[in-house]
Amino acid sequence: MLIAGFPAGAWGTNCYLVAPAAGEECVIIDPGHQAAPGVEEAIRKHRLKPVAVVLTHGHLDHVASVVPVCGAHDVPAWIHPEDRYMMSDPEKALGRSIGMPLMGELTVGEPDDVRELTDGARLDLAGLEFSVAHAPGHTKGSVTFRMPESTEIPSVFFSGDLLFAGSIGRTDLPGGDMAEMLDSLARVCLPLDDSTVVLSGHGPQTTIGQERAANPYLRQVAATGQGAGPTAPPRRGM
Repeated sequence: MLIAGFPAGAWGTNCYLVAPAAGEECVIIDPGHQAAPGVEEAIRKHRLKPVAVVLTHGHLDHVASVVPVCGAHDVPAWIHPEDRYMMSDPEKALGRSIGMPLMGELTVGEPDDVRELTDGARLDLAGLEFSVAHAPGHTKGSVTFRMPESTEIPSVFFSGDLLFAGSIGRTDLPGGDMAEMLDSLARVCLPLDDSTVVLSGHGPQTTIGQERAANPYLRQVAATGQGAGPTAPPRRGM
C-alpha cells in the first residue's frame, strides 16, 4: 500500500493520498489550506488517479482545498452531515462574524458532489476499505477512518483531530466538547490494537500502543473510562 502524506498551509495540516500502489487509483484525505499544489505533486510523482476526497471534519484547515481538488479531478467529497455546513460557512465554525477577513481570499463552498458519512459505514474506494467511526469532541461531525490490517501491514488509523502524538484536538471552538472528546477516545481509540498506526491531522506518526502508554488523555480514559482529563489540550490546528 502507498500512503503519501505532507503538512500543508498555515496550520501544518496533514493531507494524505492513499492507494494500493503507485500507478493506481487513490483516495485523498483532508486537502486543507494550501494543499492543492502538494496533492498535484503527489499525484504526478506516484502516477495516481483520485477517485474521492474524504474528510475527517469540517474545519477550514482540513477542507480549504476541497473545491479545487474535487473540481480538478471530478471526484466526490465525503463528510459527516453535522460538519457539512462548514465548507460553505467557515466563519461560523470559528465563531467569527460573516465578512471578517479569513486568511485572505479563499475558495469556500461545496464541490459539485458531496456525500455524507455515517457512523459504522464502510467505504470501498480505490480498491481499499475504510471503516468510518463518528468521533465528536473536536467538532460535532468529526470522524475517523480505519483500514484493516493485512499480512503485509498493520491496521492504519486516520484520526483527524481526535488523537495526536502525545495529545488530542482542541475543544474550545464552536461544536467542541471535552466530555464528548473523552467519550470518543474511549469508544473509538481504546479498542484498537497497540500495533495500529495512527496518522493524525497534525504532527508526527504514532501508534495506539505508544499513545496508550504515554498520552495523558488516553491514559486517563483507559484508567477511568471517562473523566475530567488532564489540563486543557494545546491549541494545535483549528
